[in-house]
Amino acid sequence: MAEDPLILDPNGGMPRLLEIMRRLRDPENGCPWDIEQDFATIAPYTIEEAYEVADAIEREAWDELKGELGDLLFQSVFHAQMASEKGLFTFDQVADTMSDKMVARHPHVFGDENRDKSAEQQTRDWETVKAAERASKAQQGTLDGVALGLPALLRAVKLQKRAARVGFDWPDITHVVDKIVEEAGELAEARASLPQEEIEEEFGDLLFVMANLARHLNIEPEAALRAANAKFVRRFDAVEAKLAERNKRPEDSDLAEMDALWDVVKAEEKAAKTRG
Repeated sequence: MAEDPLILDPNGGMPRLLEIMRRLRDPENGCPWDIEQDFATIAPYTIEEAYEVADAIEREAWDELKGELGDLLFQSVFHAQMASEKGLFTFDQVADTMSDKMVARHPHVFGDENRDKSAEQQTRDWETVKAAERASKAQQGTLDGVALGLPALLRAVKLQKRAARVGFDWPDITHVVDKIVEEAGELAEARASLPQEEIEEEFGDLLFVMANLARHLNIEPEAALRAANAKFVRRFDAVEAKLAERNKRPEDSDLAEMDALWDVVKAEEKAAKTRG
């Protein structure tokens, strides 16, 4: 490595990263772990790194974001290197494909179309272009091309958006809420009398309709659930802190005491917001 100035160049940029990846996968002198990997084994890491980028943004941890974006970029480099070894495509071709796609999907920026249009109109235009792209790939079904590997909640919303574009959608939110009530009732009935796999099916139906409600409310359900998770962590940490003031841990307490402290924490948060 000492003989390769690119590997050691702190300002080597993308060429340096590509060469490092090539060296890691070198059959004779590379890293045994990296050499053994394939697309399927790396895919879970790719998903994990994407979530870590989202987590850094959610926490506004801007000092961490550069590193997380680098980790995600490395995943693309890893996949491209494996593809290159198989003669499928190169990293440059990945970049060129993305560039071609962006130019084609933004004729109002890179072409002759008028830029004087709303974001909503641009979204509709974007969907029209993507529909044409799917047709060129022989994806004829309305739901073709919605990636199976997406998080289930995100995929539910994308499936519903596709169906809505061809008119398969409730006309207003009242019908969605009615369906939630119906599915919740079916879940309660299943819990009382049906086997576990059917309870799980009814639970899935309820989650699917909840995703539909989020879409009708213009809410990103993944983001909403992340916020709810963060709120739960913040409040439970506060409950633990209050227990510590009493020289207790959660396992030394009981539900009644912790629930009462939870209410105190909620009240303090509400008061802080009012003062703010």
